[in-house]
Amino acid sequence: MARFIIEVPHSDEQVECARAVEIFLTTGSHFLTNADWGCLDGDHKAWIIADVDNKDEARGILPPAYRSQARIIQLNKFELKEIQDLLSHHQA
Repeated sequence: MARFIIEVPHSDEQVECARAVEIFLTTGSHFLTNADWGCLDGDHKAWIIADVDNKDEARGILPPAYRSQARIIQLNKFELKEIQDLLSHHQA
């Protein structure tokens, strides 16, 4: 299973912002009800971290109205050894 961050922008108009939050909170989806929001800091987006099989599955978590504008990024971690090996191949 892969890990993704899902970034969902929404309108900065106060009523539209409130509607977006309400839609997420009333879905009953664990992913959506636990979204993090940037609205109070002026960044009108929600962020969700999800462990799913692929980007399509990550997009499917979202309410249909938000799917097309969502940005989905697969996350990964690096080991120091892995990076050191990579760098050693590129040094003269």
